[in-house]
Amino acid sequence: MSTQTQSQFFQQLKKYYTFYTGGFIAFVIVLAILEQMGLPPRWIGYIFLAATISLYAGIGIMSRTADVSEYYVAGRRVPALFNGMATGADWMSAASFIGMAGTLYLAGFDGLAFVMGWTGGYVLVALFLAPYLRKFGQFTIPDFLGTRYGGNLPRTIGVIAAIICSFTYVVAQIYGVGIITARLTGLEFQIGVFVGLAGILVCSFLGGMRAVTWTQVAQYIILIIAYMIPVVWLSVVHTGNPVPQIAYGQVLQKVTLKENELNNPATVLGAAEASVRAIYKEKQLAAEAKIKSLEAAIATGSADTIVGEARAALDAELAALKAAPEPDAKKIEAKTKEIADLTGPDALVAKLKKAADGAKKSAGPVAAHAQPFSGKGAEKKLLNDKPDASAAEIAAAKAEDQEASNIKRRNFIALVLCLMVGTASLPHILMRYYTTPSVREARKSVFWSLLFIFLLYFTAPALAVLVKFEVYNNLVGLPFTSLPAWVANWQAVDATLMKIVDINLDGIVQLAEITIGGDLIVLATPEIAGLPYVISGMVAAGGLAAALSTADGLLLTIANALSHDVYYKMIDPKASTIRRLAISRSLLLVVAVFAAYTASLKPGDILFLVGAAFSLAASAFFPALVLGVFWKRANYLGAVVGMLAGLGVCMYYMFITYDFFGGVAANEWFAIKPIAAGVFGMPIGFLGVIIGSLLSRAPSLEIQQLVDHVRYPSLVNDIETRAA
Repeated sequence: MSTQTQSQFFQQLKKYYTFYTGGFIAFVIVLAILEQMGLPPRWIGYIFLAATISLYAGIGIMSRTADVSEYYVAGRRVPALFNGMATGADWMSAASFIGMAGTLYLAGFDGLAFVMGWTGGYVLVALFLAPYLRKFGQFTIPDFLGTRYGGNLPRTIGVIAAIICSFTYVVAQIYGVGIITARLTGLEFQIGVFVGLAGILVCSFLGGMRAVTWTQVAQYIILIIAYMIPVVWLSVVHTGNPVPQIAYGQVLQKVTLKENELNNPATVLGAAEASVRAIYKEKQLAAEAKIKSLEAAIATGSADTIVGEARAALDAELAALKAAPEPDAKKIEAKTKEIADLTGPDALVAKLKKAADGAKKSAGPVAAHAQPFSGKGAEKKLLNDKPDASAAEIAAAKAEDQEASNIKRRNFIALVLCLMVGTASLPHILMRYYTTPSVREARKSVFWSLLFIFLLYFTAPALAVLVKFEVYNNLVGLPFTSLPAWVANWQAVDATLMKIVDINLDGIVQLAEITIGGDLIVLATPEIAGLPYVISGMVAAGGLAAALSTADGLLLTIANALSHDVYYKMIDPKASTIRRLAISRSLLLVVAVFAAYTASLKPGDILFLVGAAFSLAASAFFPALVLGVFWKRANYLGAVVGMLAGLGVCMYYMFITYDFFGGVAANEWFAIKPIAAGVFGMPIGFLGVIIGSLLSRAPSLEIQQLVDHVRYPSLVNDIETRAA
């Protein structure tokens, strides 16, 4: 494409997407007017769902192609600005859109690891990988590994690693799609998953990367508008300042004062909170006593009696639910599943441990979220409970707080590292830089990507603080008879995301009685803020755009790895274009359905699944990719050993420390959480590549020349780049 043609193409795209943005805003305004005229909220949800998916389907159909280059890399003609927007949408998944602010809401300062890791990772992309992979000029990451290291084994390991990382990630996206679709339409979560799946497939099935790219640009526009409007509204309401990133500091001070009040038993609110925490403490101690009793019974072989008693109690609860005047189908289904899961003593121990952990968490003081790396507050609790504590007791409590603070600090640094390196290793992100016209455009594209991502990430902390202020001031202290409608609405979607139970039976809501899942904070913000339902629909549409855009890229990565790297490169190098694309589309469909089925089982929270994908990618790909670019001595054996060792250690650590269907962690090394497993896999990967390479013959002269070609510009390449 000549420079003039490329400029005309760029101007056309600007015009199209400017009209599109204006049309979307007009569409929202029309729906707002219709809502004021009496249009029911459910219809607004249906209209948003149908309109957005129809839009994406239209772009996908118009972008259909039978050209291999267009299907795999969008013809390598995507301008840097628009590739940056597409990368931003591809990047800002359900975890970023839905989970980021929720994590900051629940974890406070500790949640900033996600902001720092995910943005800082693009520095690594720009410095170490994007321009070099673009200059390499193939279609996939396993393509680079196969060519750089020679032979099919590095390519095959790359394909397997890409599938593992991308599948873990895409399950989280489809899970998010299910939550959003259920809230928009009132459908069951499992049905919402498969409805959302249809939206994913229409974007990528016919046009591959070409369709995904132009759909993702449209999705970015929707998701950033949807994210910004509620937080700007809250900022204006509470501070009078329409720039929440600047204004939320003063709200954070008020939140901290409220937390101090809630932690002080001498205040009215603090006394009520203390009564609830005392009840949770009793539940914790009771659960721990049952665990000890059960473990003793297991040792003597008499545990079956206790399990039978527990199952009988559950059967009685199920019978009571069924006999109620208005049986609750969801509660009956949940209780039936609970009975089915109680398969023996080990299952009962796991259940009791989970109950004890939950009660322990609720029994503790309100976390000081603004304080970095704060400990357990053991010293403060000791002095509150026992003012005459001895020096030895105080010293022990201080040591406990210090150890807790050290563990938090270690996990923070480990998570930032894994997210940064994982960002520079995820195949579906690196593939985006194959689509630019030149190496120079690839570098510029990284800048635009980071800018568009920064807009959302810089806003997430403000949203978390403003929503927390709303909950502390407009929900805590309310009578249970006056709960706002959004509470019931979200409890109907998923009781694990929203639940309020009057533990101390005083008829007043205490903070410890509220369970709010991080995955609903962003989606529920418009309702919490009292905005019209059309804004809720728009935010849900933004979350849907975020989940769909990332899911498109991930599914395409898996399908392309199988069809291009396995089928075309290893099985049938003479396959026709039509056959290659047909196989890619068939695999896309199969993988999508399997991922949707897995997501319907709710295998873990969205943020953990996404974080796990980053750790896996960092362990499997980063050492082989970076050393493949910057160390000519890296060779076949080194790549094989490094990728297998890094991925294996990371997966092993996750396996022993995280129950994907229960969320109970144990056996942690250095108290590092399983989400940061890459901190163990990545160094092992580097050692594997280095040791394996030094123990075997250096790569061929041809491969070493390829490294020079990829790393260093030449006069001929510069002339060709400018001409293109």
